[in-house]
Amino acid sequence: MASRLRRALLAALVTATVVVPVSAAARPSAVPAPRPATVGPLNAAELPRLEQRFVVNRDNIRAAARAADEHGDHTRAAALREMAAAGRQFLTFDGREGGRSAEVFGDLARADRIAVLVPGSDTNLDTYARLHAGAVALHDAVRKAGGPRTAVVAWLGYATPGTVSTDVLTTGRADGAAVQLRAFADELRAARPMAGLSLLCHSYGSVVCARAAHRLAAADIALYGSPGTGFGTVRELRSRATVWAGRGGGDWIADVPHIRLELLGSEVGFGTDPVAAAFGARVFDAGDCGHSDYLKPGTTALENLALIAAGRTGEVTRA
Repeated sequence: MASRLRRALLAALVTATVVVPVSAAARPSAVPAPRPATVGPLNAAELPRLEQRFVVNRDNIRAAARAADEHGDHTRAAALREMAAAGRQFLTFDGREGGRSAEVFGDLARADRIAVLVPGSDTNLDTYARLHAGAVALHDAVRKAGGPRTAVVAWLGYATPGTVSTDVLTTGRADGAAVQLRAFADELRAARPMAGLSLLCHSYGSVVCARAAHRLAAADIALYGSPGTGFGTVRELRSRATVWAGRGGGDWIADVPHIRLELLGSEVGFGTDPVAAAFGARVFDAGDCGHSDYLKPGTTALENLALIAAGRTGEVTRA
């Protein structure tokens, strides 16, 4: 019993240190934000009016920035003002409770492929610039690779767990996020029913994607920098999607104990390594990148993720 408890605690501690992005930013304080002006659900009828939708959400972001300034959180306000810059395309935005948003890169109304980036822990309005930079790099890489017209969506649709928290050790936060991700994917399907959908899921985001995979009409799901998914095999995801997995040679997440143990009534850890043969994913070459480097320009990981996003999976280099 004592040995099992020690193993569980070790798993919890190691998972807490590596399942999150490298920067390990502190959780945002409870910064007030006004209730945003609502926009309707995304569907085919909304596509001709996307620009109006972007304008509404730009105003919502500016209102949240003013509220943050009034609260005295000038760091949050500055981040929001950057998000509200001309030309930014937010499908959704809500500044309350740490923030929720979905930003599109490219022409969603004409897209033949849609790639949704699902981020990991400690992604919020204060740290959103990281997710934005990754989405820009992915969209640029897709365009350079050629192929179908592809829109990229940076989806901050859930309250990501903090670096040091009990939430980061379990699938609990991911279970709730999966419901939101499925709903968002359904809206994208309603808007562009013929477009191929791919989910690109980093770190704890891979846990979210795995929980959402069942009954989600995605062509491809790519898990990268993943601590595990909470499932033992791809088959357990019950998805028709092709499931990919990649891990860079410099990513310390390789040192996570791939176990799932019961601790004080909760299961800790995420089980089978997604790049292990036993899991059954198609393993792509992620080069030697570190945990936060998968979407950096010029990396092998970005090149292969761009090919998956574009649906050119026959050209993906395998590990």
